[in-house]
Order: sequence, then structure tokens, then C-alpha cells
Amino acid sequence: MNNIFSDTKEAFSLKTDFELKRAYVLFKIIGNSTFVKLTTSLTKFALKFHFPVTPIIKLSVFDHFCGGVSEEDCVPVINKMFNKNVHSVLDFSTEGFDSEKEFDDCLRKKISIIEFVKNKKEIPFAVFKPTCLGRTDLFKKVSKHEKLNDSEKALWDKVINRFDLVCSKAFKENIKILIDAEEVEVQNAIDDLAIKMMRKYNVDTPIVYNTVQMYRKDRLVYLDEMISNKSNNDVIFGLKLVRGAYMEKERNLASSMNIESPICESKQDTDNNFNSGLDFVFKNLKRISFVCASHNEDSILKVMEMMKTYKLNTNDNNIWFGQLYGMSDNISFNLASNNYNTFKILPFGSVKNLMPYLIRRAEENTSVQGQTGRELQLIIKERKRRSLL
Repeated sequence: MNNIFSDTKEAFSLKTDFELKRAYVLFKIIGNSTFVKLTTSLTKFALKFHFPVTPIIKLSVFDHFCGGVSEEDCVPVINKMFNKNVHSVLDFSTEGFDSEKEFDDCLRKKISIIEFVKNKKEIPFAVFKPTCLGRTDLFKKVSKHEKLNDSEKALWDKVINRFDLVCSKAFKENIKILIDAEEVEVQNAIDDLAIKMMRKYNVDTPIVYNTVQMYRKDRLVYLDEMISNKSNNDVIFGLKLVRGAYMEKERNLASSMNIESPICESKQDTDNNFNSGLDFVFKNLKRISFVCASHNEDSILKVMEMMKTYKLNTNDNNIWFGQLYGMSDNISFNLASNNYNTFKILPFGSVKNLMPYLIRRAEENTSVQGQTGRELQLIIKERKRRSLL
């Protein structure tokens, strides 16, 4: 596939020879699903019993996919990428909280990150995972429209308040805030909270962005209903379109419950759904500010072509492209070199807390057809260019 994204010199311009070799080894490993399952199981076991594996994880998979342990740790990476016109989005990627103290701590952390990134042109967005602000079982009940008892209602009011405090801080500091998508069984509650925040904060300029996972069969209907709802007439919608992050989990859950899977049946169906989502966005550009969060070159090329058709500047502030740090550098850095608005999601936190994120990255790369092969192909090409093979 030779196109703008085949320029490996630009794509890996920030990677040292050592980092390029490490990337080669990592993606070789990730390409073997059996080995991924074995190593993730062994890693979980080692961490549970406090075996000294953290330094190995830190030097390998952690340093490739994460920015550092703290915000300050990430600054050298942020500055290096910004020198190449690639922005950053700091993601405190911890999960699995289940106490009110942890939810309040997470709220304070999200607000402190917004405080840290304000007035930093290299960091235009912040991001948060909704279930870091409240109990998953509450999100499930609200998503199913089940009646809450008095205690649950009080706790859910706290979740709404935490959401509002994060979004109001983003509004005050003029930082765009990305709300992550999660599993289907909690997503209805997230969608409702996201639109509630958009109605409050997205009147003059887009601040709050909801994430739409287009591998779900129902998302086009969701988008249509969202924009046609008269209660949203004054809203400027912030939307981040992704394919999705919980494919295997969703299918397994649907199978165990003997219900239809909410996920498209094939990769082609997902691609078609994603492209239909792009068509929807461009037909409604007057009301939508958009992030194309994709590692799929064809999807990015489609957006670039549509921007030309609609006579939009490459750096139109209502259209951004986003990829995960450690993946698809050929997309991010080549987009940025052509003056498109581009960012990398840059996770940070302790090695232990980031393990669920790192394991998900490995599992996703194993299950996504062609992704790992494309990464390897480009890495090999660049190593040859540098005469490292």
C-alpha cells in the first residue's frame, strides 16, 4: 500500500535505532496470539505475587506505548512530538476503581490534568474514562433504565456531579474533553451524560466530545436520533469516531447471554459502518466538531478526500486525527507533516496500574486483521533504509 503513509523516514523520525528494534520485537510478539495469551497470563501472575518484572515491562512494552509515570515524565515526549507538529493528549489510564474515595481521587486527578495542560498549545484535549468516576454496576443499571434505590440514586447523583466538575473545568480553561466509550452494557448511561454535558457546555464552541464505537450495529441510528432530537437544536456536537475497543469481550458476553452480538459480523461490515459514520459527520459539519480516531489508512484517506471535496483547510480546527502512542506513527507523523491537526493519546501512570491498558493493546493488535503486519512491514522498511538489517 503505497501512499502518503508509506514514508517511513518521516514516520519514525523520532525513534532511535534501539527504539526501532524494540518496536520490531514487540510487534513480532504481538503478532503471535498464542504467545500473547501466554505472556499476559504470566505477567498477571508475576505482578500478583510481586515478582520483580516491573523493570522489564518498563523498558519494553511500557516505554513503547506509554509516556511515563507522571505528567512531568511525559514532557520530553510531548515536546519532541510537538516539534514534528504532532500534539498530545495525556491519558491517566488507570481503571478498575470500586470505592467512592477512589472515584473522588480520580476526579481530582482529571481536574489536575486539565490544570496542567491549560495554556499548553501542544495539548489541546483532555480525556477521561467514565467508569473511573463511578461504580460500573450503577452505569449498568442506569443504562438498562432500571429503578435505583435511594442509596443508588445518591451515588448516581455523585457520578453526575463528578462528570459536571470535569467538564466545567474543561469549559473554564477552554480545553476540549474526550469522554471514552466503554462496553455496551454501560454505554447508554455514558451517552446520556455526554449529551447532558454537551447541552450545557457546547453552545458556542465544542468542548465535550463523546466517543462513538462504529463496530456497533446501532451507532448510525444513535447518531441520527442524537442530531434530530429537538432538545439538541442549540448543541454543537463533539464526536470522536472509532471502530471499537472491546470486540472479543462483547461477542463473548453476547454468546454467554444467548443474545445477538451488538458488534458487526465482519471487518468489512465494520469498515462500511465507519465510512457511513464519516458520511454522516460531513453532511452535518455545521453542527459537528470531529475527531477521526483511526489506525486505518483507508479511513484517514477518505477523510482527507472529503475535506478536499468540502473545500476545508488541512488544519480546519473542527477536524482532528488521533492515534495511540506507539502505534501507526506512519499515519500521525505524515499527517502532521502535511499540516493536518493530529494528536497522539499518551497514557501515563504506574506500570502496575497501566497493565490492563497494555494488555488490551496487545490483544487488540492480535485480533485486528492486518494492523500488526502493517506495523512490522513499515518498521522493517525503515530498518532497511537505515541499513540496520
